[in-house]
Amino acid sequence: MEWVDEGIILGVRKHGETSAVVEVMTRHHGRHMGLVRGGRSRKMQPVLQPGNSADIVWRARLDEHLGSFQIEPVKMRAAQLMEGPIGIYGVQAMAAMLRLLPERDPHENLYEVFEVIIDHLDKPADAGELFLRFELSMLNELGFGLDLTKCASTGSREELIYISPKSGRAVSASAGAPWKDKLFKYPSFLVEGSVSAATRSELKDAFEITNHFFDRHIYGPRASEPPMSREGFVLAVLKGLE
Repeated sequence: MEWVDEGIILGVRKHGETSAVVEVMTRHHGRHMGLVRGGRSRKMQPVLQPGNSADIVWRARLDEHLGSFQIEPVKMRAAQLMEGPIGIYGVQAMAAMLRLLPERDPHENLYEVFEVIIDHLDKPADAGELFLRFELSMLNELGFGLDLTKCASTGSREELIYISPKSGRAVSASAGAPWKDKLFKYPSFLVEGSVSAATRSELKDAFEITNHFFDRHIYGPRASEPPMSREGFVLAVLKGLE
């Protein structure tokens, strides 16, 4: 068995004296593990850092085996990501969320979003907005996507200013008025077709919204906690916008 793909390093763990088991997010083969012989060498350690992009060849006798990776660096961005908390926490948080997906299950859209985000973690506003869109994509891929295109009550696509915490659907100003204290504010930068940049207040609101739905549909039912790196990322982004 063999395939060739492009991927982004998510994590590494030691294996024996000289090798490493490497976890990657690939474009066409999803989140995948493989053994890198000599992965703990001075040559390979800088390559096998979270956030780096690489060309990957995977080989195994049978499809269900761990297999081995041959990894060639394409973009070495890990050192830059480690320069600040947004980069450090951002990569860790997204890797933790990608681990919610079944291994070897292709998610090309998520790969593309992930790749874009890690190239924009140097600016708090861009990083925050892109991260939120990644979380919305994750919810969608996990089967709990939000419907923010029309009002849950009237079907209208106008004046959508609320989001229902129960249904995850948008609500118009008129339909939501009687329950406005129980609804989330719909951040304007997430409205379809919007060209406005996210404000610090809107980002804060949006982080609370995605956190609610992850807890409601994913972490709560699994009796698990969200990754601490996500909280670190949010705090770093909001602090960077003060």
